[in-house]
Amino acid sequence: MSAVKFWVGCWLVLASGSCFAVGTQVTDDRGVTHVWATPPQRIVSLLPSLTETVCTLNACDRLVGVDRYSNWPAAVQGLPKLGGGIDPSVEAVLAQRPDAVLIARSSRAVEQLQALGLTVVVLEPTDLAGVQRVIAQVGQLLGLDAAQTALHWQVMDQALSTLAQSLPASSRGARVYFEVNNAPYGASESSFIGELLTRLGARNILPAAMGPFPRVNPEFVVRADPDLIMVGDQTSPGLTQRPGWAKMRALRQQRLCVFSPADSDVLVRPGPRMAEAARLMADCLRRKAP
Repeated sequence: MSAVKFWVGCWLVLASGSCFAVGTQVTDDRGVTHVWATPPQRIVSLLPSLTETVCTLNACDRLVGVDRYSNWPAAVQGLPKLGGGIDPSVEAVLAQRPDAVLIARSSRAVEQLQALGLTVVVLEPTDLAGVQRVIAQVGQLLGLDAAQTALHWQVMDQALSTLAQSLPASSRGARVYFEVNNAPYGASESSFIGELLTRLGARNILPAAMGPFPRVNPEFVVRADPDLIMVGDQTSPGLTQRPGWAKMRALRQQRLCVFSPADSDVLVRPGPRMAEAARLMADCLRRKAP
Protein backbone atom coordinates (compact mmCIF):
# COMPACT_ATOMS: atom_id res chain seq x y z
CA MET A 1 0.00 0.00 0.00
CA SER A 2 1.45 3.39 -0.94
CA ALA A 3 1.42 6.39 1.40
CA VAL A 4 -1.18 8.11 -0.78
CA LYS A 5 -3.53 5.13 -0.71
CA PHE A 6 -3.19 4.79 3.03
CA TRP A 7 -4.00 8.41 3.80
CA VAL A 8 -6.90 8.49 1.35
CA GLY A 9 -8.26 5.44 3.18
CA CYS A 10 -7.80 7.21 6.49
CA TRP A 11 -9.71 10.25 5.24
CA LEU A 12 -12.62 8.12 4.11
CA VAL A 13 -13.01 6.35 7.43
CA LEU A 14 -11.97 9.16 9.76
CA ALA A 15 -15.52 9.88 10.89
CA SER A 16 -15.93 6.33 12.13
CA GLY A 17 -12.75 6.52 14.19
CA SER A 18 -11.24 3.43 12.58
CA CYS A 19 -7.99 5.00 11.36
CA PHE A 20 -5.23 4.63 13.91
CA ALA A 21 -1.49 5.30 14.06
CA VAL A 22 0.69 4.14 11.19
CA GLY A 23 2.27 0.75 11.78
CA THR A 24 5.29 0.95 9.45
CA GLN A 25 6.78 3.89 7.59
CA VAL A 26 9.91 4.04 5.41
CA THR A 27 11.36 6.85 3.31
CA ASP A 28 13.33 5.46 0.37
CA ASP A 29 16.35 6.84 -1.48
CA ARG A 30 14.16 9.06 -3.67
CA GLY A 31 12.66 10.74 -0.63
CA VAL A 32 9.36 8.92 -1.18
CA THR A 33 7.64 7.86 2.04
CA HIS A 34 5.79 4.54 2.09
CA VAL A 35 3.31 3.57 4.78
CA TRP A 36 1.85 0.19 5.72
CA ALA A 37 -0.73 -0.52 8.41
CA THR A 38 1.38 -3.56 9.40
CA PRO A 39 4.91 -4.56 8.32
CA PRO A 40 5.02 -6.12 4.81
CA GLN A 41 4.81 -9.90 4.82
CA ARG A 42 5.19 -10.54 1.06
CA ILE A 43 8.40 -8.93 -0.19
CA VAL A 44 10.02 -9.03 -3.62
CA SER A 45 13.71 -8.09 -3.72
CA LEU A 46 15.28 -7.18 -7.06
CA LEU A 47 18.83 -6.48 -5.93
CA PRO A 48 21.13 -9.14 -4.37
CA SER A 49 22.43 -6.82 -1.63
CA LEU A 50 18.84 -6.04 -0.58
CA THR A 51 17.96 -9.74 -0.59
CA GLU A 52 20.93 -10.43 1.65
CA THR A 53 19.96 -7.58 3.97
CA VAL A 54 16.41 -8.90 4.39
CA CYS A 55 17.75 -12.36 5.21
CA THR A 56 20.43 -11.08 7.59
CA LEU A 57 17.63 -9.34 9.49
CA ASN A 58 15.97 -12.75 9.88
CA ALA A 59 13.13 -12.14 7.41
CA CYS A 60 14.02 -14.53 4.57
CA ASP A 61 10.63 -16.16 5.09
CA ARG A 62 8.92 -12.95 3.93
CA LEU A 63 10.58 -13.04 0.50
CA VAL A 64 8.27 -14.33 -2.24
CA GLY A 65 10.54 -13.64 -5.22
CA VAL A 66 14.00 -12.31 -6.08
CA ASP A 67 16.10 -11.27 -9.07
CA ARG A 68 18.08 -13.90 -10.96
CA TYR A 69 21.37 -12.93 -9.33
CA SER A 70 20.24 -13.28 -5.70
CA ASN A 71 21.93 -16.50 -4.58
CA TRP A 72 22.76 -16.01 -0.89
CA PRO A 73 21.85 -17.33 1.59
CA ALA A 74 20.87 -20.79 0.39
CA ALA A 75 17.28 -20.19 1.52
CA VAL A 76 16.66 -17.82 -1.42
CA GLN A 77 17.83 -20.22 -4.12
CA GLY A 78 14.47 -21.95 -4.32
CA LEU A 79 12.45 -18.73 -4.61
CA PRO A 80 10.86 -17.63 -7.91
CA LYS A 81 13.41 -15.80 -10.07
CA LEU A 82 11.78 -12.70 -11.52
CA GLY A 83 14.38 -11.57 -14.06
CA GLY A 84 17.24 -9.13 -13.70
CA GLY A 85 17.27 -6.21 -11.34
CA ILE A 86 17.57 -3.72 -14.18
CA ASP A 87 14.91 -5.37 -16.34
CA PRO A 88 12.73 -7.67 -14.19
CA SER A 89 9.66 -9.43 -15.53
CA VAL A 90 6.92 -7.04 -14.47
CA GLU A 91 4.25 -9.72 -14.93
CA ALA A 92 6.18 -12.17 -12.74
CA VAL A 93 6.62 -9.57 -10.00
CA LEU A 94 2.91 -8.70 -10.08
CA ALA A 95 1.98 -12.40 -9.87
CA GLN A 96 3.68 -12.66 -6.46
CA ARG A 97 1.19 -10.12 -4.98
CA PRO A 98 3.93 -8.34 -2.99
CA ASP A 99 3.29 -5.87 -0.19
CA ALA A 100 6.63 -4.25 -1.06
CA VAL A 101 9.08 -4.40 -3.95
CA LEU A 102 12.70 -3.58 -3.06
CA ILE A 103 14.55 -2.30 -6.12
CA ALA A 104 17.58 -0.31 -7.24
CA ARG A 105 17.31 3.27 -8.46
CA SER A 106 19.00 2.14 -11.69
CA SER A 107 16.20 -0.31 -12.55
CA ARG A 108 14.14 0.52 -15.64
CA ALA A 109 11.01 -1.02 -14.08
CA VAL A 110 10.37 1.38 -11.19
CA GLU A 111 7.71 3.51 -12.86
CA GLN A 112 6.03 0.56 -14.56
CA LEU A 113 5.69 -1.36 -11.28
CA GLN A 114 4.33 1.74 -9.54
CA ALA A 115 1.79 2.24 -12.32
CA LEU A 116 0.45 -1.23 -11.55
CA GLY A 117 -0.26 -0.17 -7.98
CA LEU A 118 2.70 -1.87 -6.30
CA THR A 119 4.61 -0.24 -3.46
CA VAL A 120 8.11 0.21 -4.88
CA VAL A 121 10.85 0.99 -2.36
CA VAL A 122 14.00 2.30 -4.08
CA LEU A 123 17.19 1.53 -2.17
CA GLU A 124 20.68 1.46 -3.69
CA PRO A 125 23.73 2.11 -1.50
CA THR A 126 27.03 2.98 -3.17
CA ASP A 127 29.16 3.76 -0.10
CA LEU A 128 29.50 2.61 3.51
CA ALA A 129 27.19 5.31 4.84
CA GLY A 130 24.62 4.14 2.30
CA VAL A 131 24.92 0.55 3.48
CA GLN A 132 24.36 1.63 7.07
CA ARG A 133 21.34 3.69 6.00
CA VAL A 134 19.81 0.88 3.93
CA ILE A 135 20.17 -1.66 6.73
CA ALA A 136 18.22 0.76 8.94
CA GLN A 137 15.60 1.38 6.22
CA VAL A 138 15.04 -2.32 5.61
CA GLY A 139 14.82 -2.83 9.38
CA GLN A 140 12.11 -0.15 9.54
CA LEU A 141 10.22 -1.81 6.70
CA LEU A 142 10.35 -5.13 8.52
CA GLY A 143 9.05 -3.51 11.71
CA LEU A 144 12.23 -4.19 13.70
CA ASP A 145 13.45 -2.23 16.68
CA ALA A 146 15.96 0.42 15.59
CA ALA A 147 18.50 -0.59 18.25
CA GLN A 148 18.33 -4.21 17.10
CA THR A 149 18.97 -3.18 13.50
CA ALA A 150 21.81 -0.84 14.46
CA LEU A 151 23.57 -3.72 16.19
CA HIS A 152 24.11 -5.46 12.83
CA TRP A 153 26.01 -2.43 11.56
CA GLN A 154 28.00 -2.07 14.78
CA VAL A 155 29.17 -5.68 14.60
CA MET A 156 30.18 -5.23 10.96
CA ASP A 157 31.98 -1.96 11.65
CA GLN A 158 33.92 -3.50 14.54
CA ALA A 159 34.94 -6.43 12.32
CA LEU A 160 36.33 -3.97 9.75
CA SER A 161 38.40 -2.22 12.42
CA THR A 162 39.74 -5.54 13.72
CA LEU A 163 40.77 -6.60 10.21
CA ALA A 164 42.58 -3.32 9.60
CA GLN A 165 44.52 -3.71 12.83
CA SER A 166 45.53 -7.26 11.90
CA LEU A 167 47.39 -6.26 8.73
CA PRO A 168 51.18 -5.90 8.79
CA ALA A 169 52.62 -2.41 8.48
CA SER A 170 54.29 -3.47 5.22
CA SER A 171 50.91 -3.69 3.46
CA ARG A 172 49.82 -0.18 4.40
CA GLY A 173 49.91 2.39 1.64
CA ALA A 174 49.81 -0.18 -1.17
CA ARG A 175 48.40 1.42 -4.33
CA VAL A 176 45.52 -0.74 -5.56
CA TYR A 177 43.45 -1.01 -8.73
CA PHE A 178 40.18 -2.90 -8.18
CA GLU A 179 38.38 -3.84 -11.41
CA VAL A 180 34.66 -4.54 -11.09
CA ASN A 181 34.25 -5.94 -14.62
CA ASN A 182 36.14 -6.07 -17.88
CA ALA A 183 34.36 -3.20 -19.64
CA PRO A 184 36.51 -2.09 -17.76
CA TYR A 185 34.78 -0.49 -14.79
CA GLY A 186 36.75 0.12 -11.63
CA ALA A 187 35.92 0.89 -8.00
CA SER A 188 37.07 4.39 -7.00
CA GLU A 189 37.82 5.88 -3.59
CA SER A 190 34.18 6.99 -3.23
CA SER A 191 32.67 3.52 -3.70
CA PHE A 192 32.03 1.14 -0.82
CA ILE A 193 34.84 -1.04 -2.21
CA GLY A 194 37.19 1.94 -2.24
CA GLU A 195 36.17 2.87 1.29
CA LEU A 196 36.90 -0.67 2.46
CA LEU A 197 40.36 -0.46 0.89
CA THR A 198 40.93 2.84 2.70
CA ARG A 199 39.84 1.29 6.01
CA LEU A 200 42.47 -1.41 5.38
CA GLY A 201 45.19 1.17 4.85
CA ALA A 202 45.47 0.80 1.07
CA ARG A 203 45.44 3.63 -1.48
CA ASN A 204 43.16 3.57 -4.51
CA ILE A 205 44.54 4.70 -7.88
CA LEU A 206 41.04 5.82 -8.95
CA PRO A 207 40.17 9.14 -7.27
CA ALA A 208 36.76 9.88 -5.81
CA ALA A 209 36.20 12.59 -8.41
CA MET A 210 35.74 9.88 -11.07
CA GLY A 211 32.52 8.71 -9.39
CA PRO A 212 31.98 5.45 -7.47
CA PHE A 213 32.30 3.01 -10.38
CA PRO A 214 33.79 4.79 -13.39
CA ARG A 215 34.52 3.32 -16.79
CA VAL A 216 38.31 3.34 -16.92
CA ASN A 217 40.63 4.08 -19.80
CA PRO A 218 43.15 1.18 -19.68
CA GLU A 219 45.95 3.68 -20.39
CA PHE A 220 45.06 5.47 -17.13
CA VAL A 221 45.87 2.27 -15.20
CA VAL A 222 49.15 1.84 -17.09
CA ARG A 223 50.20 5.38 -16.20
CA ALA A 224 49.17 4.91 -12.56
CA ASP A 225 51.19 1.65 -12.39
CA PRO A 226 49.48 0.21 -9.26
CA ASP A 227 51.34 -1.97 -6.76
CA LEU A 228 48.51 -4.49 -6.70
CA ILE A 229 45.55 -5.42 -8.90
CA MET A 230 42.33 -7.10 -7.74
CA VAL A 231 39.99 -8.67 -10.33
CA GLY A 232 37.46 -11.46 -10.82
CA ASP A 233 38.53 -14.69 -12.52
CA GLN A 234 36.46 -13.94 -15.63
CA THR A 235 38.52 -10.80 -16.23
CA SER A 236 42.03 -11.94 -15.37
CA PRO A 237 42.94 -14.00 -18.49
CA GLY A 238 42.90 -10.96 -20.79
CA LEU A 239 44.78 -8.46 -18.64
CA THR A 240 48.20 -8.95 -20.20
CA GLN A 241 46.69 -8.58 -23.67
CA ARG A 242 45.71 -4.98 -23.00
CA PRO A 243 48.18 -2.51 -24.51
CA GLY A 244 50.97 -1.77 -22.06
CA TRP A 245 49.60 -3.85 -19.21
CA ALA A 246 52.19 -6.66 -19.40
CA LYS A 247 54.86 -4.09 -18.45
CA MET A 248 53.11 -2.94 -15.28
CA ARG A 249 54.91 -3.87 -12.07
CA ALA A 250 51.86 -5.58 -10.56
CA LEU A 251 51.62 -8.05 -13.43
CA ARG A 252 55.37 -8.51 -13.92
CA GLN A 253 55.80 -9.31 -10.24
CA GLN A 254 52.61 -11.41 -9.95
CA ARG A 255 50.98 -8.99 -7.51
CA LEU A 256 47.53 -9.91 -8.76
CA CYS A 257 44.60 -11.26 -6.72
CA VAL A 258 42.00 -13.15 -8.75
CA PHE A 259 38.67 -13.76 -7.02
CA SER A 260 36.34 -16.67 -7.70
CA PRO A 261 32.73 -15.96 -8.80
CA ALA A 262 31.49 -16.66 -5.26
CA ASP A 263 34.06 -14.31 -3.74
CA SER A 264 33.35 -11.68 -6.40
CA ASP A 265 29.68 -11.77 -5.37
CA VAL A 266 30.71 -10.96 -1.82
CA LEU A 267 33.03 -8.16 -2.91
CA VAL A 268 30.69 -6.26 -5.24
CA ARG A 269 27.50 -6.33 -3.14
CA PRO A 270 27.09 -3.40 -0.73
CA GLY A 271 25.30 -5.25 2.03
CA PRO A 272 25.66 -7.25 5.22
CA ARG A 273 28.61 -9.37 4.01
CA MET A 274 31.00 -6.42 3.78
CA ALA A 275 33.12 -7.68 6.64
CA GLU A 276 33.68 -10.85 4.59
CA ALA A 277 34.52 -8.65 1.58
CA ALA A 278 37.08 -6.79 3.67
CA ARG A 279 38.58 -10.09 4.81
CA LEU A 280 39.09 -11.13 1.17
CA MET A 281 40.80 -7.81 0.43
CA ALA A 282 42.89 -8.06 3.60
CA ASP A 283 44.07 -11.56 2.65
CA CYS A 284 45.07 -10.22 -0.75
CA LEU A 285 47.01 -7.31 0.78
CA ARG A 286 48.69 -9.63 3.26
CA ARG A 287 49.86 -12.00 0.51
CA LYS A 288 50.58 -9.69 -2.39
CA ALA A 289 51.32 -6.14 -1.23
CA PRO A 290 54.96 -5.13 -1.82
